[in-house]
Amino acid sequence: MPNRLAQETSPYLLQHADNPVDWWPWSAEAFQEARERGVPVLLSVGYSSCHWCHVMAHESFEDEATAALMNEKFVNIKVDREERPDVDAVYMEAVQAATGQGGWPMTVFLTADAEPFYFGTYFPPEPRHGMPSFPQILDGVHRAWMDRRGEVAEVAGKIVRDLGERQLTHGTGEKPGEDELAQALLGLTRDYDATHGGFGGAPKFPPSMAVEFLLRHYARTGAEGALQMAANTCERMARGGIYDQLGGGFARYSVDREWVVPHFEKMLYDNALLCRAYAHLWRATGSDLARRVALETADFMVRELRTNEGGFASALDADSEDPATGKHVEGAYYVWTPEQLREVLGEADADLAMACYGVTEEGTFEEGASVLQLPVAEAPLAEASRLASVRERLLAARAERPAPGRDDKVVAAWNGLAIAALAEAGAYFDRPDLVTAAVGAGDLLVRLHMDDRARLARTSKDGRVGANAGVLEDYADVAEGFLALASVTGEGVWLEFAGFLLDHVLAQFVDEESGALYDTAADAERLIRRPQDPTDNAAPSGWTAAAGALLSYAAQTGASPHRTAAERALGVVKALGPRVPRFIGHGLAVAEAALDGPREVAVVGEVLGDLHRTALLGTAPGAVVAAGPPGSDELPLLAGRGLVDGRPAAYVCRGFVCDAPTTDASALAGMLA
Repeated sequence: MPNRLAQETSPYLLQHADNPVDWWPWSAEAFQEARERGVPVLLSVGYSSCHWCHVMAHESFEDEATAALMNEKFVNIKVDREERPDVDAVYMEAVQAATGQGGWPMTVFLTADAEPFYFGTYFPPEPRHGMPSFPQILDGVHRAWMDRRGEVAEVAGKIVRDLGERQLTHGTGEKPGEDELAQALLGLTRDYDATHGGFGGAPKFPPSMAVEFLLRHYARTGAEGALQMAANTCERMARGGIYDQLGGGFARYSVDREWVVPHFEKMLYDNALLCRAYAHLWRATGSDLARRVALETADFMVRELRTNEGGFASALDADSEDPATGKHVEGAYYVWTPEQLREVLGEADADLAMACYGVTEEGTFEEGASVLQLPVAEAPLAEASRLASVRERLLAARAERPAPGRDDKVVAAWNGLAIAALAEAGAYFDRPDLVTAAVGAGDLLVRLHMDDRARLARTSKDGRVGANAGVLEDYADVAEGFLALASVTGEGVWLEFAGFLLDHVLAQFVDEESGALYDTAADAERLIRRPQDPTDNAAPSGWTAAAGALLSYAAQTGASPHRTAAERALGVVKALGPRVPRFIGHGLAVAEAALDGPREVAVVGEVLGDLHRTALLGTAPGAVVAAGPPGSDELPLLAGRGLVDGRPAAYVCRGFVCDAPTTDASALAGMLA
């Protein structure tokens, strides 16, 4: 019999709807149940594409005996961290403070007042590798609750007090200057892996936001070292196993420092951010590889993640069924043995594929299988058509394998990132279909996720909106996507929608006294602590994303409160950028835009005509672009500006000073270099 999760919209929660565990969604009713029964709460947090979340579910939550123990002694709450990032953030902070580490699945035991008192992540079904079994943990926590209730309450209260006393360094409220950005560049240089690209050692995550900062820093200062770090990192990732050499798109991270073996799940936010980073690398250098990867990644998102409603699904799982064994294993969909290549390609072309894609008899992954890579040396031009045929046949053969599961949940923030990437890629590479896909996702967010007061819902699935309110990153990233649509399409309605969302940011998320930002709205559900994290991790933090969107909106409209809020928010980048640049890359990129102006470009003439496209291809950090026909009042930057001698014209302003208009595309390119 399904439990209470059967009515949820989260695919992750629905995966647990038939567990024998009597799961509750996060709700006041669940805590009231714990209060009435006099038992603690077991909070389990995970997400759909998390490998170890599935392992623990199979081992423990699908086990009748373990479920009976959980049901008897606890009220059990299951949370999708992607649907409730606020709940996840608050308790992950507690887990990390108590244990020095964190991760998913996250297992936290709470009082009926939602105060945590015992923490963990994955627990095995029997004692293993020095870890107690999950049933042992359940028994131990239950005994402590029954025999030492006062002590448990004291521990829980102390944890909550300690969390409340943790102070965040907001900085001075002043934006970073030349010195701080130069120090950040020096810090990245120290962490840079000159041999393999990227930063730090294994596991190695794609540093899309640091790449964006490096490209903007190069554009503003001409620092060749910044460009080289960005270009080399992007090339090494694109040639590694972290990039899907057949179908396009990036896996979540590499387990090694060489980018060879990925953790195979593919996340929407990674691919949106990387699509944009590679498009911007092409814009800066003209690299054919960057152009190819940007387009293949965009095509992957549209082909494999777009939902029937026009939005973009959250993720593809790492695991899928291995046809040879019938078991779900990681990477089964993507890896190849020499024998499998020969079956599909024949002997001669299999030899070519092995050489081209780095497949070995021993294998680079598990069980003699290899992850496809591209060696640094280019294949001979004479082999190009033959290699294209090899790739097509391998892709077709792979499509016959059982596909990884897809998390069809539409997350507002990640769709905002995808909208920005697809709109820009479509404009840069003359791919109107990509712009159309971006507009479709924007339409879905407006139609389904925004209410009549322009408040955002965090998620939807199958056209049904979720119950959870949007958090700061949702407002900021969706606004960023809408600003990109306004720049590319010339349609002022997208700028208007962005303004509605950013007005909510100013009203609901900003601390008026310090200029700091919170991750949840002032009128959101009260948790034991109001989450607040400015650091950029897998995606831009809500804090730095909001700073960027506010800055761009102010440049488009002249809105002084938005500019002021952006600059105050950048105070945290001034404080953290020189110390931990890898973890505030998006904030550093926004700071580059603020230092450059950002420049404001108004193009009077054909939308996506020569002048408009030249403006979009300008590398000036964070430049905003408005385009429309003569007399258009769609966008504020167009007001009072017309043709010059009857010809389309571009107007460039920076820091309240405007250059003379130009009708020449090459002159405009020089003004935006």
